[in-house]
Amino acid sequence: MSDADDAVARLEEEGPDDTVLSAPDARPSWDAYFMEIASVVAKRSTCQRRLVGAVLVSGRRLLATGYNGPPKGLRHCAECGGCYRAALGIPSGERQELCRAVHAEQNAILQASVYGVALQGDVTLYCTIQPCVTCAKMLINANVRRIVFLGDYPDDFALQLFREAGVDLVRWQPTAASASEPQ
Repeated sequence: MSDADDAVARLEEEGPDDTVLSAPDARPSWDAYFMEIASVVAKRSTCQRRLVGAVLVSGRRLLATGYNGPPKGLRHCAECGGCYRAALGIPSGERQELCRAVHAEQNAILQASVYGVALQGDVTLYCTIQPCVTCAKMLINANVRRIVFLGDYPDDFALQLFREAGVDLVRWQPTAASASEPQ
């Protein structure tokens, strides 16, 4: 009998060593895994109102990431004296054309395009917030069929478009169980 056979026999007889986490207990579900990545991506955001991260996935493979911030090479709001929309008292979800930032979802799609990554098959977006209507239209046209999101965004029209397009919307509810249910 080999050393590996001895180890397997010992595990079957004695059970796992309590000082080492067993893989199934320590592994997050795929949704938890990709939502955690989206949360880390959001930390790159330069928006003074909301930090948003997005991850595009197909077949459990990460395709592209994006976070909200100004177009490449342009100054961040903090470098321009602050958020223009906040200074004008514009509520969240309104007058997006006055924002310097490109949304996280848009940046994820753009990054896929820039680097030649096709968004084909069952594409899922993991995002730290519900997409707005502009992002909804882009995501629908980019073949995103499922969206897992964490926070709310005041845009019911976006939800209506997703329903009409048959996009599966999943409001992420992080729980202790989500970290221990591999999918």
